[in-house]
Amino acid sequence: MNMKLRAIGCSGGIGSTLRTTSFLLDEDILLDAGTGVGDLTLDELRRIRHIFLTHSHLDHLAGLPLLVDTLFGTNDAALTIHGLPETLQVLQEHLFNWKLWPDFAELPSSDQPSMRYQVMQPGDKVELDGRCIEMVPAFHTVPATGYCVSTGSGAFVFSGDTSSNDAFWDVVNRIKKLKLLIVECAFANENADIAALSKHYCPKTLTEDLAKLQLAPKICITHLKPGYESVIMQQCREAMPQRKLLQLRGGDTFTI
Repeated sequence: MNMKLRAIGCSGGIGSTLRTTSFLLDEDILLDAGTGVGDLTLDELRRIRHIFLTHSHLDHLAGLPLLVDTLFGTNDAALTIHGLPETLQVLQEHLFNWKLWPDFAELPSSDQPSMRYQVMQPGDKVELDGRCIEMVPAFHTVPATGYCVSTGSGAFVFSGDTSSNDAFWDVVNRIKKLKLLIVECAFANENADIAALSKHYCPKTLTEDLAKLQLAPKICITHLKPGYESVIMQQCREAMPQRKLLQLRGGDTFTI
């Protein structure tokens, strides 16, 4: 079976048409739930059944509480939130805590909640209607992960927020049917010190890590900081002329 992936948010910030990280897989799965979620129609929101979070930073889950609230009372099954235990703990303690937002894991009742949590660890896999979603390691300022999604027709990998990380590339190189790699590069080389402190890639460090990639998938660069997109992409292309690098944009779709 083929999969359809749509970037509904892929910027490192907001402003005008920019939305933060979220991807719609087919009709029922979100990878992260940033501000891009707000651009989905009500009918599209109602078809979502699973959300796979990469980490607990706000730009990757800002749309989640409003999404759950919007769907309250309309879905016949709980929305399942997948993530690292540390990520889900942050949601429980600091977001769905009755202070910042209601605890929809207890509403309308604990027996029939609007959402439920599903803990995953790197290497864990979830099978959903012929799609295998595997958690892959990432390295960020908080516990973080990426995801590999595969079917018989191919696979794609989303890095989430990460910096130099051999474990991530070891996993990626084992995916022989990899068609698409979506990898972040948040800062320009002029801000390499900030990139290092915040554990994001800049073109220099991304170039060093992409040298570890032994496959030849389509490569899309995501999470670029607003206002620096052209500089970051130019630096990436100059450093890696042998690779065809695409800047991911909101609304981009892929069939895999």
